[in-house]
Amino acid sequence: MADQGEVRQRIIDAATRLLQDQGREAVTTRAVSAAAGVQSPTLYRLFTDMNGLLEAVASEGFARYLADKHAQGLSADPVEDLRRGWDLHVEFGLRNSAQYLLMYGQPIPGHRHPAAEQGLQRLRMLIERIAAAGRLVVGVETAISMMHAACVGITMNLIETPHEERDPALADRLREAVLAAITKTVPDSPPAVAERAVALKAVLDDTAGLYSAGERALMNELLDRAADHTPTR
Repeated sequence: MADQGEVRQRIIDAATRLLQDQGREAVTTRAVSAAAGVQSPTLYRLFTDMNGLLEAVASEGFARYLADKHAQGLSADPVEDLRRGWDLHVEFGLRNSAQYLLMYGQPIPGHRHPAAEQGLQRLRMLIERIAAAGRLVVGVETAISMMHAACVGITMNLIETPHEERDPALADRLREAVLAAITKTVPDSPPAVAERAVALKAVLDDTAGLYSAGERALMNELLDRAADHTPTR
């Protein structure tokens, strides 16, 4: 007799297949139960309702996406790593379009899926590496917001565009436009005030216990102000 964990995964897998092959309308209690070889009460007992099941399908998608991200590894070039991370995100979305729409296409105001937070932490790490290398020209938070919004936005755009009408170079052009706006090539001169501030703020998390909460808050405020500094000619 299958244990509860195995049955739960079988139901999630069945719902994911129906979602990807036939769309959201095909994911009904009857269809999922039949595909998974279980009775409807089992589905309700494990997931409460269809919303609970779809949440589990989205979580499974995030888990696979994060596994792909972590398997990608890091190189000596932090900007190239960010570029490869963008490409992986877009490819995952196009390969798993129906599941991706569950993951990112149904936002709740003021709420982000816990697994999506893990994805943003990975993005933060990539951008902080760029900052530490002196190659970030905007604040870390600004860079994270720009990359995330642009990458999710272009993926959603490509998903909703009929396959024969998609421009395969569109995502690449947007990626390079965002990278040009937030990074620069390896500096050939001493970094400016803003760049020094961005790099220093990126490594503050490595100083746990060195500063009090009040000192860290003050330092963050001062560094944020310096990061937005534009020198006068």
